[in-house]
Amino acid sequence: MKRILTYILALLAVSAGAQERLSMFMVDGGYASVHDSYLTPITYDGFDLGLSFEAMRGMRAGQWLWQLQVGADYNHVENPAGNNDLHKLMGDLSFNMQRCWRGVFTPKLNFSAGPMAQLRAGIVYDEVNSNNPVTVRAHSNLGVTGSAWLNTRLGRMPITLRYQAQLPVLGAFFAPEYDESYYEIYLGNHKNLAHLGWWGNRFDMTNYLGADLHLGKTTLRIGYRARLEHWTVNHLHVHDFSHALVLGVYAR
Repeated sequence: MKRILTYILALLAVSAGAQERLSMFMVDGGYASVHDSYLTPITYDGFDLGLSFEAMRGMRAGQWLWQLQVGADYNHVENPAGNNDLHKLMGDLSFNMQRCWRGVFTPKLNFSAGPMAQLRAGIVYDEVNSNNPVTVRAHSNLGVTGSAWLNTRLGRMPITLRYQAQLPVLGAFFAPEYDESYYEIYLGNHKNLAHLGWWGNRFDMTNYLGADLHLGKTTLRIGYRARLEHWTVNHLHVHDFSHALVLGVYAR
């Protein structure tokens, strides 16, 4: 029994256990800024709230790592005058495979990188815009992701410090023509709605920095997430970003 407990604690303290066998439920909360010229030429500011789930597993004796992330985020933002609100609701699904390099510079520092696939979709609703009150957001991407994580201790408690960046490179996204109503699309005007997304017309990036605190069979997470979404097409301009505190828990 003592040997089994020692083995479990070792898994929590080293990368194979602390970083690569994980199922985490998280809640995000923070600041959001939304600029969508289809609805309004003004930038709206407010709060960001999100729920997400992350699963991570090591493969091939720890040489590879796969990661699944599923989530939804809601932004409630208002204009500078405080007399109109936007509501943005998005769902997100991403999957990646990362090649791991262990013991880089120090035995406890590890890096990983690999390809990523992402699907993200939702709506933005304008409370007072009677002509076009809603716009649809939808895009799929192929890109790259990379992580750096350090397994260390805070006193006797094992912790994992991790940074991860997700960067879409190429994909497809939906955008109507400038001043085109969704009623026109419903009547059959489907021209020029799908667009090739690349860094010339679209740039998205998500950054995460945080710490996992391994408390026996429970892991607590505290971190920071920044998300940027930017695209310009059909004389339309979207520039959204958010900064959020991340809190998560994983119980074995």
